[in-house]
Amino acid sequence: MAVERKFITEGVRKARVEKYLSKELKRAGYGGMDIARTPLGTQVTIFAEKPGIVIGKGGKLVHQLTQDLAQNYGVESPQIEVQQVTNPSFNAQIMAERLANALERGWYFRKAGSSIMRRVMDSGALGCEVVIAGKLTGARARTQKFTEGYIKHCGEPSNTIVEKGYAVAIKKLGVIGVQVKLVPAGAKLPDHFQIIEQEKKRPSTDAHVIPVGDTNPDEPALPDETLGEEQ
Repeated sequence: MAVERKFITEGVRKARVEKYLSKELKRAGYGGMDIARTPLGTQVTIFAEKPGIVIGKGGKLVHQLTQDLAQNYGVESPQIEVQQVTNPSFNAQIMAERLANALERGWYFRKAGSSIMRRVMDSGALGCEVVIAGKLTGARARTQKFTEGYIKHCGEPSNTIVEKGYAVAIKKLGVIGVQVKLVPAGAKLPDHFQIIEQEKKRPSTDAHVIPVGDTNPDEPALPDETLGEEQ
């Protein structure tokens, strides 16, 4: 039971750290984080669109984040590393935050969702799915989904090649949750899907026609009268 409790504790700590960083680094274009244990402590890699804001003037903000992670969230000897997101359109968390901001500014949910999906697909992504749930048009909650391309929902590929992002938009009618899933360009797809894509890209050719008089060794010969009737 101790092992299961340890996994649960680590999962809860990671979720709390994720929520804290998402709130503190919203202006920096927060794009997710990764935690890994090392012999020297805990390596925390922060992905952001604007790394300069994460570091702060003279490293003041990143030093404050390190202290908060160690004192308030129990992260052992945290070492923060900041990496810039080269293409924000392939980062699901950044796209989810932009979608939530658009909804808070008053964008119509259909226009905002389709705009985010179109931006991701125009950047070369293999697939994108946008889900918006909440009180979109009235007092009753509903869910709207936008999908294009290839998205895997189960199995190992859903955890290895599909990027996921979640954000919340606070409006007068209530809270709207948005979720963005995408498959970036260059992702290694399952073999069966690669075969389907190759078949789609293959140029269409006319059916092979065997001239009259030639015989196909794999098929039995037809009587002469049958050939005469077809001609």
